[in-house]
Amino acid sequence: MPADNLGILLLSGSHERAHYAFMLAVAAAAIGRPVVMFASNEGCRALLHDWSSLRDSGRDATVIAQGVAGFDELREAALELGVRLLACEAGLRMAVLPAEALLPAVEVAGIPTFLIAVGGAGIVTL
Repeated sequence: MPADNLGILLLSGSHERAHYAFMLAVAAAAIGRPVVMFASNEGCRALLHDWSSLRDSGRDATVIAQGVAGFDELREAALELGVRLLACEAGLRMAVLPAEALLPAVEVAGIPTFLIAVGGAGIVTL
């Protein structure tokens, strides 16, 4: 991955951080930067089909009411724009989450896969 690409490491299980991770991913992908998002531990909740177990998930209604893209809209946009979504295998275990509950497009992988995919690009941690 060239240096102009973006790696996002999502560790937090809060709606606020997960929402912002997807805002960054979608914005970068929209301007043509390839993006890899790697979720681990509680951050894996953002990649579940049902993301309602994110802390403060009810915040999404407020976000939408303020005219900002909601979580579902951002995730759909990320997928449409080709954002690569990775869930950490060990992180899923730590959060006691089954891989079967992830969105179909999510790859279960380890840290080496993320690091190889990111290469020399910058990594934002949330």
